[in-house]
Amino acid sequence: MPQPPHGPSPTPQSWLHCGEGASPENIFDCPGIRVSGHTACLAHLADLDRDAYLAGLAPGADIDHRGTSFTGSLLGALFNALRDPATGHPRVGGAKFESATFEGDVWFESVTFEDIAWFESATFKGHAGFQSATFKGNAGFDSATFEGKAGFESATFKGDAWFESATFKEAVTVGPLVCAGRVLLSGATFGGPVTLAFAAQRLECRRTRWSSTAEVRLRYATVDFAHAVFEYPLTIAAEPDPFVLADGRQLAEDPFERAPGPGVRVASLRGVDTAHLVLADVNLSGCLFAGTVHLDQLRLEGACTFDTAPPAVHWRRWWPMWFTERRVLAEEHHWRASQPRAVRGWNIAVLGAGRTGPLQLAPVYRALRKAFEDGKHEPGAADFYYGEMEMRRHADDIPRSERGLLTAYWALSGYGLRASRALAWLGAAMLLTIVLLMAVGLAKDTPKQTATGTVPAGGGKVTFEIDKDDPQSPTGNRFTGKRFEKALNVTLNSVVFRSSGQDLTTAGTYIEMTSRLTEPVLLTLAVLAVRNRVKR
Repeated sequence: MPQPPHGPSPTPQSWLHCGEGASPENIFDCPGIRVSGHTACLAHLADLDRDAYLAGLAPGADIDHRGTSFTGSLLGALFNALRDPATGHPRVGGAKFESATFEGDVWFESVTFEDIAWFESATFKGHAGFQSATFKGNAGFDSATFEGKAGFESATFKGDAWFESATFKEAVTVGPLVCAGRVLLSGATFGGPVTLAFAAQRLECRRTRWSSTAEVRLRYATVDFAHAVFEYPLTIAAEPDPFVLADGRQLAEDPFERAPGPGVRVASLRGVDTAHLVLADVNLSGCLFAGTVHLDQLRLEGACTFDTAPPAVHWRRWWPMWFTERRVLAEEHHWRASQPRAVRGWNIAVLGAGRTGPLQLAPVYRALRKAFEDGKHEPGAADFYYGEMEMRRHADDIPRSERGLLTAYWALSGYGLRASRALAWLGAAMLLTIVLLMAVGLAKDTPKQTATGTVPAGGGKVTFEIDKDDPQSPTGNRFTGKRFEKALNVTLNSVVFRSSGQDLTTAGTYIEMTSRLTEPVLLTLAVLAVRNRVKR
């Protein structure tokens, strides 16, 4: 059976319809497609004609019952005619049930669809059971309406499964099921509590609406929730082990035997209000966050991972560039890779990611930092604080003076988060102080004290004046072990705001004052950086 085009469901006028009960006022009363060789649909065929049609079917036959109204008994009779004696289960070729109506409870358990299975705009007025069904071609449930429970436990889709714009009015459990392709739920509406359990290649839930609590448990999938609406708490979690069915058996995952791992990746949360969203054990390295609302209220549980800055040292002409490992958003990767002199290692934007710059990313980093802080994960929050400051430093809307201050803060200590950088500057400052003191700061010799006085001619009280020679600038060999020891003493005391008590030249006095101002600040930044990395 040829595959129908994907898109809006056909109208009754696109096929020869039954028209049972038609009148001048309503010329299209029954929209069911006519059974070949007859003028009525399967539901309105005479008993003898229906029996003859069913008797002519064989396992694997194509069926086309678009717009037809099915009761449970009529559907059962149809599948009995398609039952394969070798397996005892119905086997269908291609199946077209677009715009069909299923009255009461209907069951598709263990049915094998060899080709496409199209249920677009179908209405299920009771429970619909697809447990252990196998879809070897693409399956479409676009715009279908479920008023009762819809069960797909142990169903297997070897192609794509379309549920776009479907409506689930009551509590629904879909899965556990296996889909070798994509599960497309974009535009779907869930009116009651929802449990979804999929082992799939990709799950697309763009513009979905969730009007009750929901839990989405996944394996192997990349999931896209862009512009979804959550009215109640929703959890997206990676399932570490194969799903377990109601009878205690594990769900077979044959299409993913060669997959590197069952991890779950989130592709996009753009336009989502995450106040009710919980993510557990998912990979967020490629997730697009720009445009997300209430991101600071996002809850991250378990081992949620982000992308990192490129490792190793990179050369920009003659100037080395290196990036300390930290959590980085996918959009920062995309932005840095788009810069004219980008270093290697930043990931180029994928199609549809858009162009998001520092101005948009700074508040995203700020919100995620708060989410980590509220979760008492200070080291993680520190990474996002670093990202926030980086985006502020590169944004176009800040004054030049602020940019210069941020650049100095970054260069000296990595925004108070890079202890090694602050310690390196402290070591360099101390070394420079020692060299300068040895060169021009320490006096040539220790100034000697002299006492002068006058004895009155007739005797009496003698008054002495004690003075000290001015320190003399050094001459000769200034870099001796003794001078180094004195310079080191002055420098170490400067780090803790203490005076060394050494005799210094005028230049040495100013060198010590500068040292006592800058070096304690660098030490404080180093201590602060260590604290931010180990605090819980």
